[in-house]
Amino acid sequence: MDVGTAAVLSGFAGLVIGVFAVLAVRYSEREMYAVPEPEQPPALPSGVGDVLAVLRSSAIVVDSSDAVINSSPAAVAYGLVRGQELAHTELRELARQVRRDGVIREAELELSRGPLGMGQVFMQARVAPLGSSHVLLLLDDRTEARRLEEVRRDFVVNVSHELKTPVGGLRLLAEAVEDAKDDPEAVERFAQRMQVETARLAQLVKEIVDLSRLQVADALHEPRLVDVGAAVQEAIEWSRTGADAKEIELAVAAEPDLKVFGDEELLVTAVRNLVGNAIAYSDAGTKVAVGVRRTGDTVEVSVADQGHGIPEEEQSRIFERFYRVDTARSRATGGTGLGLAIVKHICANHGGDVTVWSREGRGSTFTIRLPAAADHSGEAGDQPGPTLQTFRTTTGHRPGDEPTRG
Repeated sequence: MDVGTAAVLSGFAGLVIGVFAVLAVRYSEREMYAVPEPEQPPALPSGVGDVLAVLRSSAIVVDSSDAVINSSPAAVAYGLVRGQELAHTELRELARQVRRDGVIREAELELSRGPLGMGQVFMQARVAPLGSSHVLLLLDDRTEARRLEEVRRDFVVNVSHELKTPVGGLRLLAEAVEDAKDDPEAVERFAQRMQVETARLAQLVKEIVDLSRLQVADALHEPRLVDVGAAVQEAIEWSRTGADAKEIELAVAAEPDLKVFGDEELLVTAVRNLVGNAIAYSDAGTKVAVGVRRTGDTVEVSVADQGHGIPEEEQSRIFERFYRVDTARSRATGGTGLGLAIVKHICANHGGDVTVWSREGRGSTFTIRLPAAADHSGEAGDQPGPTLQTFRTTTGHRPGDEPTRG
């Protein structure tokens, strides 16, 4: 082989070696700077998804990056999950703490109900590790339980306060009678006042007991067929003495033969409370009207007055126990603040409700609505008769002034 051929072969070999060297360097660099493929998190244990779907609690499963990989319908409905993320910082923090130390945690959280507004929801949360990289959050809505607890606590406080007033008054009057034992006129005056306070105390205790019984009873025992017109008439007769004392006219307009299933005594109490309130908060010489009609499958009993009306901002609270729109006037009229609460519970126990329409300076209309019993006289009662127009005209409320359907 001559020198020229050897040189060409050597050069070609060197070129091949150089190419391989460059390729090796490039491959090495690529391996050095290559981004590793992300490790796939282990799958959820078999059956977890099926369990979450049937849980009544709000259930959420998050992975190691706090991303939601599974959730129950309730969790979405409560706004706890938005997209693939937990909607609340408190939940994310709980999940991270459990992931960090593997300890099951429980907490009661006050969470916003949504991204807008001031609504709050109280949740009892239990957070536990699920496998090696997942965390399970179980949340139960405790909003209603919290509200009931607050109502119960307020009830005890209010009862104590309301009982303290007449009891304290009786004590002072007894001391006054003792000091005035040599003054017959003073003794008689104080004795009359003691009778008033005693009657008020007895009424308060009676209404507290009645309300407690109504709250304990979830349903009526052995409901009977009740003639609503007769119950309303009895309630009117109970209230006539108070109306006559203030020269208030009681007007009744009732469609005949309207019946509901329930407790006649309780229904009389409900109507009597509404009529008594209308008389107590109406000026002398005005009118209070009671109307009874059937609308579809519902019997309505409406009590309307020409009083001062109820401010709109107060109307949502007037059915609360011991709540009074005008505390001073209510005490002057002997009111206990329990009458409307009793009406509300009586209606609820009969499967009905009570609503209010009111405008300041134009009076108020309270409407009891109860499921009607089987109509034995056809469907003629579905349309309001002439007596209903008489009822509206008597109170001065225009036909368009309907009670709110709350």
